[in-house]
Amino acid sequence: MEYKQLAQDALRTVVRRAIERAAGPGGLPGAHHFYISFKTTDPGCDIDEGLVEAYPEEMTIVLEHQFWELSCDDDGFEVTLKFGGVPKYLSVPWRAVTRFHDPSVDFRLVFDYVAPDPSEAPGPAGDAGAEGGDATVVSLEAFRKKD
Repeated sequence: MEYKQLAQDALRTVVRRAIERAAGPGGLPGAHHFYISFKTTDPGCDIDEGLVEAYPEEMTIVLEHQFWELSCDDDGFEVTLKFGGVPKYLSVPWRAVTRFHDPSVDFRLVFDYVAPDPSEAPGPAGDAGAEGGDATVVSLEAFRKKD
């Protein structure tokens, strides 16, 4: 049943709801602010190359007073933050988030990181079969009985 993973997924929903509220018209209420750590090595992360060089494994961002274009969806969240006075766009999938902390209420969540299976990654856009039609690749692993 993979209860541990189910619980982690449910707690990531807590992070999503907090970010949704912060992205809303009222922004962060009161003294709330978020420290969010994530794996920069996750293939779904879209962050500036200079940030990846500075934080080759994991980085922590702070959402408090100065952040822009904060949004989230089923896949992850996006935000623009300033690093050294220069705005940088970040897009982070939920699976890459390893820690969430709101120090104003001493609320913390810690997540296990599980790298995505490369065989499940989508192929390049526009891949087509030999006849020029749409190609669909199906992995038989999805249908095999797991122990």
